[in-house]
Amino acid sequence: MDLRSLRYFVETVRLNSFTQAAEKLNVTQSTISKMVRQLEQEVGTELLLRSGRQLHLTDTGRVVFARGEEMLAAMQQLTMEVADLQAAQSGHLTVGIPPMINLLFTPVLKAFRKRHPGISLTLKEDAGQALERQVASGELEIGMTVLPADPQLGLQTAPIVSYPIWALAARGTFPKQRSTLKLKALATLPLVMLTDDFALTRSLRHAFAQAGIAPEIAAQSGQWDWLVAMASAGMGVALLPEPLIHRLAIGQLDRLKLVEPELQWQAAHVWRGPYLSHAARAWLEVCNEVLGTGA
Repeated sequence: MDLRSLRYFVETVRLNSFTQAAEKLNVTQSTISKMVRQLEQEVGTELLLRSGRQLHLTDTGRVVFARGEEMLAAMQQLTMEVADLQAAQSGHLTVGIPPMINLLFTPVLKAFRKRHPGISLTLKEDAGQALERQVASGELEIGMTVLPADPQLGLQTAPIVSYPIWALAARGTFPKQRSTLKLKALATLPLVMLTDDFALTRSLRHAFAQAGIAPEIAAQSGQWDWLVAMASAGMGVALLPEPLIHRLAIGQLDRLKLVEPELQWQAAHVWRGPYLSHAARAWLEVCNEVLGTGA
């Protein structure tokens, strides 16, 4: 089975689009279509059913897609391990990092560059849940997310930092002389939250469900500073981790720490399987030393 046609097929299914797959792989759409047809000829049956702009996997297509992801990830792993053996003190590392976490890592980056000048480091910013999927598929060797990670992906996790979550709202929203806010109080307050792509939102929704709370979501955004602006305007309560609270010019905002239970924003590294490249291990070591965790 041709690995290139398998890769084109897998990418088409992931994106549910021939056009988007072509853009990502930097080829023409006709090339994608041709390679998928070639794969179908090799297999001897249809893999994709086209209905307008929607693509649907056949039974055989589902098997080929699942095994194809495994094969492509295995090939990437093989390439990475061979390269790691050939370049013990050099090479390249891409770390997936959510925008909310990157604020903590400037001192880590400085220490890593000083200690390992031969390793080229790239930071890829994306939402935590998206990074988890990219690590699980082999697209990234290592990334970061907010715990708990998706258990179905079977990723290895190593906590980095943990901070309490605070509630921010316009002045007068909370009772005076209070420093904490019980989680159950959020049941009667509108919330402004990050979009569901963010692992923090997944963690909060999980906490709400455990507490039997069905909060009113007034608005969602992918930008935490916009959440703060909406909270300041009185649209609802924003829920953000402590490091961001200390970096904000809070102005007309009240802030209370969530309690009963005290929710934690716990960031962690995630990766697949037992093997990590020299560069990834070096990154974890520097994180451990600079941030003082067991990463």
